Amino acid sequence: MRIEHPKTAVTLVLMTLALLLVPGAGSLAEAQAGTTEGARGAQLSEPPEIEASAWSLADANSSRYLVGENPDEQLPIGSVTKIMSAFVVLEEGVDLDEEVTISSEAESYVGTTYSNVGLIAGERLSVRDLLVASLVPSGTEAVYALAEHVGDGSVENFVGMMNDKASELGLEETNFETPAGLDTNGNYSSARDLTTLTQEALKYPLFAEIVDTREATISTQNREIEIFNTNQLLSTYPPATGVKTGTTPQAGANLVASAESNDESFIAVVIGAEDSDQRYQATEAALEYAFGRYENRPLVNQDEVYGELSLPYRTEESINLTAVEEVSALADASSEVERRVTTEEAPPSAAAGEELGEVEVLVDGQSVGTSPLVAQEGYEEASWWDRISYTAEGLFSRAREFLGGIFG
Repeated sequence: MRIEHPKTAVTLVLMTLALLLVPGAGSLAEAQAGTTEGARGAQLSEPPEIEASAWSLADANSSRYLVGENPDEQLPIGSVTKIMSAFVVLEEGVDLDEEVTISSEAESYVGTTYSNVGLIAGERLSVRDLLVASLVPSGTEAVYALAEHVGDGSVENFVGMMNDKASELGLEETNFETPAGLDTNGNYSSARDLTTLTQEALKYPLFAEIVDTREATISTQNREIEIFNTNQLLSTYPPATGVKTGTTPQAGANLVASAESNDESFIAVVIGAEDSDQRYQATEAALEYAFGRYENRPLVNQDEVYGELSLPYRTEESINLTAVEEVSALADASSEVERRVTTEEAPPSAAAGEELGEVEVLVDGQSVGTSPLVAQEGYEEASWWDRISYTAEGLFSRAREFLGGIFG
């Protein structure tokens, strides 16, 4: 949390520099020195040509937008909508082992929509299995059963919860009319909004586990059903870790995909591809571009000095402020890195390790993380002699200025 004193907060923009990142280089000092040899992305390639209505590539850890086309355009997204449906269920803290009975309305989507599991009215499944059925094979009847259960018997209520959650997350280009993403004029989102939503959903370990599942078995009270993931990228692209497909006549072929390799992770969104093959090819191209161009580097190092604080009543005396945590982020050879330091007014005394400020890191103008700043060493309250000397020096200084103004 940023510490700002209402009267005395001082913001020091310590440095803005283009980091030429060196694979394997461990210290911030090397980056500040401008080492240029061997930097990943030193010869910057152009982003891939992707045939789709919109696409985006983002840092999975911060949801920071990296590159894309039409990232804020409102577009139909098909079953990608089920990311929000699952997110609402998890946010509501519903008992995952609670049984839900499939209604006749939910069953009505079996055979009438592209994706379903074949659940029958009267069958009972746990909330957990319905989440799996909604996200892995994209079961439309499963997500409607969840919507009825969490929405107190009303799908409309549940959709309202989806839109409330979209507003909370700041998804300005998003609106929902169905929990499954069926074609309606009022069910849409954007590539940037889907990135933000996905990053939030992936914070739930259960969601991350489900969307990374190639096949699973769900159970009703009298049968087991084997299901398979509609996201073929999980089988064809080793770094892939999820997330969700979406295909309807109006939306076209869509995919939100996450991928991770070493300590780098990305979210790629493709909306409105012509067909399934094209969306997978486009998404893989975007992710490969990301892994080749961007590198995760520490931009603030733990225990290094990033600011200083003048001591009260002691002229030209100060203490160093060191970072409590490392702040790492994706960047390439053209990235502009800025560190903004905010400090409190120095208290009368402080102990070593006392929090007295914060450093925020921005890459290309987008915030990627913060670390508290603490006193590297403690100090005692100023003595009466220090206070008298400081006050006297201030008085003499103002007197000299005053006299200088009179006599030139």
